[in-house]
Amino acid sequence: MNIADALSGRAKLEGIQGMLLAGGPRRALRRELCALLSAPDMLGNCYVRYARFRPDHKLRLRANYDAHLRNGGGRHSVRAMEVTWRLHGDGERHGGRHKEKDKANRAADLGEMQAEAVRRGVSAPFQLLAADLPAWGMHVRVSPLDVRFPQLVRVSDPQYVVGMVARAYAASEVARDQVPASRYAVTSIRYRPTRRHVLRYDPLDAPERGTLFAKLYGGDGEQAFHVATQVAEWLAEHGDGVNSLRPLAYLPEDGVVLYRQIFGEPLSRRLRRPSQDVARSLKSVGVALHALHNLPQKHVGPLRVQDFAEELRQVRQSSEHLPVLLPSVSAVLKAILERASELHEQLPREQPTFTHGDFISDHVWVTHEGLTFIDFDNRCLADPALDVGKFLADLQLLYLNNGQQGVEQAQEQFLAGYGSGLTPESIIRARLYEVIKLVKMTGRRVFVFEQDWASRTERLIGRAQALMSNFELTLGLPGRR
Repeated sequence: MNIADALSGRAKLEGIQGMLLAGGPRRALRRELCALLSAPDMLGNCYVRYARFRPDHKLRLRANYDAHLRNGGGRHSVRAMEVTWRLHGDGERHGGRHKEKDKANRAADLGEMQAEAVRRGVSAPFQLLAADLPAWGMHVRVSPLDVRFPQLVRVSDPQYVVGMVARAYAASEVARDQVPASRYAVTSIRYRPTRRHVLRYDPLDAPERGTLFAKLYGGDGEQAFHVATQVAEWLAEHGDGVNSLRPLAYLPEDGVVLYRQIFGEPLSRRLRRPSQDVARSLKSVGVALHALHNLPQKHVGPLRVQDFAEELRQVRQSSEHLPVLLPSVSAVLKAILERASELHEQLPREQPTFTHGDFISDHVWVTHEGLTFIDFDNRCLADPALDVGKFLADLQLLYLNNGQQGVEQAQEQFLAGYGSGLTPESIIRARLYEVIKLVKMTGRRVFVFEQDWASRTERLIGRAQALMSNFELTLGLPGRR
């Protein structure tokens, strides 16, 4: 396989899928992983969980894998890892001595983290947690290695976790009298080097004390904890029975926010089984989202601003690989985004307010106590139509992916719950957000390693095109093909 052709996009979809799923790159990755392990025959199957191709970015292809390991005695374990590919010379054309110095510093940091991981016993059965294969443009990182989050090694150490949980309980108003378990099993739930990490802590000797989840932050952990706490308090009073997950504690020395486990299932799973309960849940979601948008900004502090222009920039970035790998959608995609920009300029504006920023059915959980909102890491100051439109687009994606009928009814139930907060003008803006958010979700949530990637992508972009035509007709404009 020609790596340059694959990473530049000249080899189209077949080239990228060949990098991830078969052929020389896959064999080279397995050989390198076997070399990193204390015993080569430990390596079992490696499954791709996430992948993103960015043809005009220095990290052209990024993929996250679960590596299954045979530990002897019939025991198995799973280790998260990330592999990135870049063309030779990407990101190294400028910088001279400064670039070399930065490279040397990163190598030193990697060495220190690997040594700490070995010392704490969280590296095994891997002897090393990093490898670079210049011939393939490949860079491998194995959990818990990440120089941007140096605390990841220690918060992955079960012995360290005991003391960390004790400090969290002492700092928490609601758990001050609790005692941590004496042993924890640590599992990496999300390993995304340089970006985000989530760990799961399961008590081994006292399961009644409950599972905890740790989210790592590079510098805004205190703000994330404050916002999540304020949202929980606001919805407890104004959410009409819908709650928000309240964090247990923030540990500044570790850059970690701890949460208790939620018992239930995401609304996205419940929506696959239509019923009257689902209809009521969708209406309740709308009611609570309207209440959330009334949360005064002074309660949560400064927020980044997310306007329509910035949203369009992110949509273009998320979908930059689509015309490269699937030229059949290129003209349609370009027309949708250009028309969205034109039409938004003609619409009245609304005062920006506190918004969730990533409001999808995966971030609404159905529990015995009712509905619970989670994950406010993308909070922003924006048109409330952003949240409404994204949820509408998420319903479109969910129903299309599952081959279900009735998405319009589901959307109407949600909008009915939002109720008086939707003026005719805000509904129009929400519908426009729905169009571009569906394009963005297609770029980010339909993965290039999936065998039906092309057909699903064409179907979703076609749906976005149909929504845009309907939107124009609603405005009294002639629909475009």
